[in-house]
Amino acid sequence: MKALSRRWTTAVLTAAAVLVVGACGSGTDSAGTKSADAGAEGAAQTRSVQHDAGTAEVPVAPRRVVSVSVTLTGHLLALEAPLVASQATPPSAITDGNGFFSQWADVAKQRGVQVVYQGFEADIEKVIAAKPDLIIGSASGADSTLKVYDRLKAVAPTVLFRHDNLSWQELMTKLGGALGLEENAKKVVAAYDQRVAEVKGKIGKPEHDAVLLRDNNTDIPVFTDASAQGALLTSLGFTLHPIDAAFAAEDNREGGTRKDIVSVSQENVVKAFGDSSLFFVSHSADEITATQAKPLWKDLSAVADKRVYDLGLDSFRIDYYSASNIIDRIEKQFAS
Repeated sequence: MKALSRRWTTAVLTAAAVLVVGACGSGTDSAGTKSADAGAEGAAQTRSVQHDAGTAEVPVAPRRVVSVSVTLTGHLLALEAPLVASQATPPSAITDGNGFFSQWADVAKQRGVQVVYQGFEADIEKVIAAKPDLIIGSASGADSTLKVYDRLKAVAPTVLFRHDNLSWQELMTKLGGALGLEENAKKVVAAYDQRVAEVKGKIGKPEHDAVLLRDNNTDIPVFTDASAQGALLTSLGFTLHPIDAAFAAEDNREGGTRKDIVSVSQENVVKAFGDSSLFFVSHSADEITATQAKPLWKDLSAVADKRVYDLGLDSFRIDYYSASNIIDRIEKQFAS
């Protein structure tokens, strides 16, 4: 009887231990973060992240983030994410030799970020070789990996965000939430806002309206206040010159869907721009000089009065680094 009693007691204790382990191995905490059984060393926590390609279960504290969007890489660096590798573009005037954008290339180098692949065709094998525990990518633009999302998420949890329909601050906030770096995002945006207020106070209210543009030698893209560039200038106190629909290029008059850019025909530059100052987005100094020398452009009061400004080669894709550079240039050009 004693032997039987001992065996019964042992069985009860074993069953209780199994129940305790099972209860601790999985579940959801009060913050809604799901945890998954990771064996004897404890549970590996994940969080559910909604993004532009679906929902992903991502590590609460990722350690090896790989960016498959060179556009988003600057945001990740500003967040101080554990970024180990990034997609790069072919080298050009706006990048370093690796194909990393010049506004943050030095930061990437200091942190040891490697090129995972170069170009806009995703190289899944190289992504695998980088051993990510989280992949961050774009769902819009030339660096979009939306079409290979299923292949990427088979490698590691993958989060894709659009970057063409929101400000860099909004995008940084989304990324901060996805990576558990919400506080970092808040600090970066707050520091930037403080810098904007400082420069806005120095330059005062600009006398003339502003036209933000690129000269493509065909129709001229003009950036509206819905663009990142337009939002940046208006935050500093500039007023963007409204473009009359009568002077827009044909595709816009027929109901184009873009809100951040309106195209102006070359023959309408004088009527469309009026007395506004001109701000060139991502042009070299030689290109700006050549544009000013063209017929019609020479008749603009901004050209005659030398109210033509260069926002810099890094002003096309706006992130924390390029936005900060633009503000520095505005301060030098307009501070009294």
